Amino acid sequence: MAQAATDRAADFVIRPAAAGDLPTLLALYRHLNHDDPDMDSRLAEDRFAAILAHPGMTIFVALEGDLAISSVTLVVIPNLTRRGASYALIENVVTHADRRQRGHARALIETAVATAWEQNCYKVMLLTGSKEPATLRFYANCGFSQDKTGFQIRRPAAG
Repeated sequence: MAQAATDRAADFVIRPAAAGDLPTLLALYRHLNHDDPDMDSRLAEDRFAAILAHPGMTIFVALEGDLAISSVTLVVIPNLTRRGASYALIENVVTHADRRQRGHARALIETAVATAWEQNCYKVMLLTGSKEPATLRFYANCGFSQDKTGFQIRRPAAG
């Protein structure tokens, strides 16, 4: 499923993440949540193995050589409504701070959405915590609309 990019950043490849990509993905994720504490390496390996084995879950990664410069996670979820059509969720959209504004994330989102359509999903959802107008405009320019209300609940901190 690897594909060469055709936009402004012509020297990258998009493909599903593989077992050897964990170190470069962990480095990339530092650009998503700067305040996250480092994960124990054994736990990271276990979580990544579970992700790779999870049916319907794919981390798409954009690589320059062996360096992950951008990624998105796509989860396809089976469904009992919509005549059994699955739906999809995109999460963890991140691009390395030094590689932003070059089309990497857009190419990854296009790949994830195309994959969802290939798997007969009836919709693709994406939530963002960002209030930045440029970020919201980016998602709108990728084809997403803000026509639903999102809610979330987070686990309380251990007391």
